[in-house]
Formats: sequence, C-alpha cells, structure tokens
Amino acid sequence: MTLGALVFGIGTWIFVQPNIDGKTWLFGIISGLFWALGQSQQFSAMKSIGVSMAVPMSTGLQLVANTLAGALLFHEWKNGHDITLGLIAMVVLIAGATFTSLREKKQAKEGASAMSKGMQALIISTIGYAGYTIVYTASNLDATAVVLPQSIGMVIGALLFAAKANPISKATAKNVLTGLFWGTGNVFMLMATKDIGLAVAFSMSQMGIVISTFGSIFFLGEHKTKKEMVYVTVGSLLVIAGGVILGIMKA
Repeated sequence: MTLGALVFGIGTWIFVQPNIDGKTWLFGIISGLFWALGQSQQFSAMKSIGVSMAVPMSTGLQLVANTLAGALLFHEWKNGHDITLGLIAMVVLIAGATFTSLREKKQAKEGASAMSKGMQALIISTIGYAGYTIVYTASNLDATAVVLPQSIGMVIGALLFAAKANPISKATAKNVLTGLFWGTGNVFMLMATKDIGLAVAFSMSQMGIVISTFGSIFFLGEHKTKKEMVYVTVGSLLVIAGGVILGIMKA
C-alpha cells in the first residue's frame, strides 16, 4: 500500500517540482511514520472486528482526536460559537462510534475477545493518525512538498511493521492498488486544503466511511443482523453529521 503511495509522491515531485528543504524532509518522514503506525493498527482492527465496524469507529476517533488537537494545541476554538459547535460535534462523533460498535447480546458475547483486541488496535491507530496530522500541521509544511517525504516515511514504517510477516509476496503486491487509491484521495485532499483549510478538508475526506462501511457489508459479505444494521446506519450518519458540524464551525 505504501509503495503505491510512494508512486504518487514521486509523481508529485516530478510534475509539481516543489522545494523540499531539510525541515520538510525531517517532519515529513516523521509524519509518514506515524501514518504507518495508524494504518497498520487499523488493518489489525479490521481483521478483528471487520471493516464495517472498524472504519466508522476509527473515523469517529480520528475526528475527535483532530478536533481536540485543533482546540488545545493550535487554538482553533477562538470564541463561544466555536466551543459550542466543537463540543456538539465531539458528542455526536462519540455517539456515532458507540452506535457503530453495538452488537446484539449473543454476538457480543461470542465476539468479546475480538472486540477487545480490535479496540486496543483502534486506540493505537488513532494515536498514529493523530500524530500524522499534528506533526504536519505544527510544522507548517507546504502541502505538495511534503507528499514525497511522507510517502518515504510511510514505506519505512510499513517495512518495520511487516518485517516478520513476509512483506514481499503476491498477496501484498495486490495492495499496491490500495496505495494508488489512497494516494489519489490524499492528493485531492491536499488540493482541497489550499482552498478550504485543513480542518474542513480532513473532516470532509472522512465521509468515505459510507463506501467502506456499507461496501464491506454488501460486497465483502460481513454479516449483520437487522438490529445491527440499524446500529451501523445510525452510527455512520452520526459520524457524518459530526464531520459536517466541524466543517460548518471552520467555515
């Protein structure tokens, strides 16, 4: 996956020709390493609790983490209006993540161990993803210049995490396509960041949970009872609503 992202990083460097200084290399690579931690743990969570549960919960947790970082580290909550909308957004996001994780009693008992393992992975994943965006934002780096250093950091991190798992194989080669998809989304998010700001662009980019969540149910065959479908639907809508509220707050 990170090799696919690296292709986009090299392409951006060739066609845009940004000025990549030492600061950009250092913090770009660190940011990429954090991303690798977040993504590897999100994959672990998907294995434990499924895509339809892991992705909405991860999205909600990331949005909460980035909202708190914006408020506490970067002082983006400047007045009572921002504080009110920010707190409402966090409550809605937490409610959405909670609804998404709900299961019927029988399934909950059977999957208690997997759920515990999945939640641990999601917490570590959120720390990684938060570090990825916080380092980028705090360093005030150029969006196009940082793409290549980030992708190199991602590759290094991926190799470290996959060193014991035979990273060079046909199965992993197929996921280069996943990296190309991610690279496409990331490039357009960075383009959007120039026009509408990082907070709004990041929040809106997370709305892809609709594709991931319901695609995994209808195309990957992840089983959900009727009641669990209601939980997942309500949870996904709440996460989307939280993201929209954050967008309105920044706008």
